[in-house]
Parts: sequence; structure tokens; C-alpha cells
Amino acid sequence: MADVNRGNRPLSPFVLGKDYRFQLNSVTSILTRITGNALVVEAFLIAWWLMAAATGPEYFATADFVITSWIGDIILLFSTLGLWYHALAGVRHLLWDNGYCLDMETSDKLGWGMLIGSVILTIITIIFV
Repeated sequence: MADVNRGNRPLSPFVLGKDYRFQLNSVTSILTRITGNALVVEAFLIAWWLMAAATGPEYFATADFVITSWIGDIILLFSTLGLWYHALAGVRHLLWDNGYCLDMETSDKLGWGMLIGSVILTIITIIFV
């Protein structure tokens, strides 16, 4: 069946070329999905390191060199940041699932809390671990 209102529908701001400002909740949602996928990559990296340790000293030396190099340090730093961010996003979703903090003002505060809290918890982790 043909859609008679095809040309009369409102278009996305991206399609119209207008200035569009991302909302905090959409940005935090996108970051939650990105960090979740990044944590899968981190899990494979850690599993590779553990399997290399079980395989033998030469292979472990290669894996350990990659993990402890400056690139590995950067990857683990951002993995720690992603882990804390994703954990705080999970707490926020638990609150929402139970019907708390659903108004826009409180939701924005939780979003900022996730962003700032993940950075603070990452710094604390780096200092003490």
C-alpha cells in the first residue's frame, strides 16, 4: 500500500542540515554501548594473555610485552575507564528499572555523575592498583 504522506513527514535534523545538539542522555546511551563492546575486546586481550601464560614462557613473553608496552598501558587505561563507566551506567539503569530518577533533571544529574564518576574512579584505580 502506497504511503500518501511520504513527502509530508518531518525530517531528521541531520537530514535537514540544521545545527543539532546532542542530548546528554543520548550521548551516555551511545557511550554505554561503545564501552560494552570495548569490554568484550578487553576480555579477549586478557584471555589471550592468560592462555599465553599457560602455553609457555616464549609465547607468554610476547603477550606480556604487548600488554605491558605503552600501547598496552593505554588500552588498559581506557579499558578501566570503560569498565567503571559501564558499571555506573548499569547502576543508573537499575534505578530507572525500579522507577526512580526518571525525570529529566535527575536523569541529567545521573548522566553527569556517570561521566565524572568514571573518571574519578579510574584515577583512584590507577593510584591504588
